[in-house]
Amino acid sequence: MTKTAADYSIVGQEHCTRKADVNLFLWEKYLDRPETPKGTVLFVHGSSMASQPTFDLHVEGRPFSSVMDWFAVRGFDTWCVDMAGYGRSDKRRDVTCDIANGADDLAAANEYIVATRNSGPLLVYGISSGALRAALFAEPHPERVARLALDAYVWTGEGSPTLEQRRKKLPQFLASNRRPIDRDFVHSIFNRDHPGTAADDVVDAFAESITALDDSIPNGTCIDMCSRLPLNDPAKITVPTIVMRGQYDGIAALDDLIEFFRRLPNPDKQFAIMPGISHVSFQQKNYLVVYHILHAFFTQPAPVYSGD
Repeated sequence: MTKTAADYSIVGQEHCTRKADVNLFLWEKYLDRPETPKGTVLFVHGSSMASQPTFDLHVEGRPFSSVMDWFAVRGFDTWCVDMAGYGRSDKRRDVTCDIANGADDLAAANEYIVATRNSGPLLVYGISSGALRAALFAEPHPERVARLALDAYVWTGEGSPTLEQRRKKLPQFLASNRRPIDRDFVHSIFNRDHPGTAADDVVDAFAESITALDDSIPNGTCIDMCSRLPLNDPAKITVPTIVMRGQYDGIAALDDLIEFFRRLPNPDKQFAIMPGISHVSFQQKNYLVVYHILHAFFTQPAPVYSGD
């Protein structure tokens, strides 16, 4: 019989840290055994939902629907953080919560994790605008990032049909710091690129989990992605990096990503096409393919010869 997360003793622990006067919620999961973790993973969520629905989603009959559980049973200490304006983190400030703000949130989360668990450099995964946040955090702090995974990333935005349509709503985004969301909005994420890549029950559970925490989300990341790209300089991302793109993802234009990848200076880099996947890869039918790609990158041995 195939094991599920319920067959393991997985510990979930809530944490809170502060960035200036802002409270940030963190969620940690690990296997309950006194061993040194194989690594510490920080998962970074995107524009439209908080961290736990994205990385710790539970769906009946879907083994290891939670990527945090999947990595925890393999010996990793796993973390996620709600960016300011999302989920259980502070929402009281009347600001857009843009990508630069999110990168600062990651710096605060990183400091807390290292102080709490003496973790050393983190394995950082970001998806969509979370990938932009993660990359913007890694640029000035390479010593804090062991390996960087950028999923559904967008560099200049050139060739992205989703961003082309989203730019038409830029005046609406600029008119308010937040916009409302509901279950239909969540379903639209899965229907816009290639319907059928995610199972209906998973999307339903995802939508329910998202809307239980938020009925609105900040506009800052969408404003950034519609009007301020590029936000990252690939030449300044010096850590080992993987770029992960779903086959059908309408955000992450292939040619744009290839040029970004070409300019990454560290030769320890990979580019992965994820078959049968659109956006929000952990909620897709082929989610175990994504887990495998990410795990292989995070556990890759360090090179013993560099040529220099």
